[in-house]
Amino acid sequence: MRSYFLIVAAALAALSSVASAARTLTIYTYESFTSEWGPGPKVKAEFEKVCACTVDYVSLPDGVALLTRLKMEGNATKADIVLGLDTNLIEEAKATNLLAEHRIDASGVKVPGGFSDPVFVPYDYGHFAVIYDTKAMKNPPKSLKDLVEGDPEQKIVLEDPRTSTPGLGFLFWMRAVYGDQTPAAWMKLQKRILTVTPGWSEAYGLFT
Repeated sequence: MRSYFLIVAAALAALSSVASAARTLTIYTYESFTSEWGPGPKVKAEFEKVCACTVDYVSLPDGVALLTRLKMEGNATKADIVLGLDTNLIEEAKATNLLAEHRIDASGVKVPGGFSDPVFVPYDYGHFAVIYDTKAMKNPPKSLKDLVEGDPEQKIVLEDPRTSTPGLGFLFWMRAVYGDQTPAAWMKLQKRILTVTPGWSEAYGLFT
């Protein structure tokens, strides 16, 4: 029961003037990237050794929150780079007209299904996954159909697609699998939904 998601980064149109004037590179990204157990602190330390600048992270809960922040700020945004959007948000992000072409040769970057875009550069990818308690569930779902039509007494926590990129990805996954039958599939799945959280961290917190 696998579906890929791809995380991308993009530069804002005003990057060169902002970075050179203030010697500060402001990066909007997500909280798990900048946390002490994420890659952000190490990336910041190593990059500052070669960029002659100060990296300033602005952390937000999720990719959807990143895009919402950019849209609200518009041309007044302080961001030079936005890091942590996924492919489901690319077209909406481009529609803001805030992003510049990266002009980077990313041909050496290999991801499942391939990816090439003049604005976004891929830096990570992974599987959408459903985490379950191996002690409580001896026969877990083997497919999305199994998940949707399984025992309603076995509950699942989902993330809100309006605020969570995994939640949005799950919504698109449902649509890709069920097509015109998606509303009926959601009605079946509804019996299994314990709650819907704003993001992954809250969902995992309830699970643990």
